[in-house]
Amino acid sequence: MPLNIVLVEPEIPQNTGNIVRTCAVTGCKLHLVKPLGFSIEDKYLKRAGLDYWNLVEVRLYEDLDDFFKINLNGNFYFSTTKGLIKHNDVNYEKDSFILFGKETAGLPKWLLNQNPERCIRIPMICEARSLNLSNSVAIVVYEALRQFDYFGMT
Repeated sequence: MPLNIVLVEPEIPQNTGNIVRTCAVTGCKLHLVKPLGFSIEDKYLKRAGLDYWNLVEVRLYEDLDDFFKINLNGNFYFSTTKGLIKHNDVNYEKDSFILFGKETAGLPKWLLNQNPERCIRIPMICEARSLNLSNSVAIVVYEALRQFDYFGMT
């Protein structure tokens, strides 16, 4: 598994379903940190992920503390519109964890404040607030995979 995608408190089932599909076609692991804004059995989540669920390793966590306890020594990056480092200026390592926050609020401020040197952003025009979560995941994942020469992909 080249990368670990972490969704912290995702709210919109269609976004998570699309991210499941991205993880399936890229071989990424998906980590979901509760609370979730939907049930994993949600029909919209399943429809967006189509029949790709069986191709993805999904791990579920009670909260961020639980996530960090279990993945104590991970190589973490935090995707945020407030990041100082462009997503393509990072040299990703295999098995890195890339965290994305919930659609309405992003990642917790305390987490970003504790890790400013690990906060990455996708460039966009100043007038725009943010990209869709599933689009953001795809952009960052494919940049990391490009750096790995698309390891394991044809």
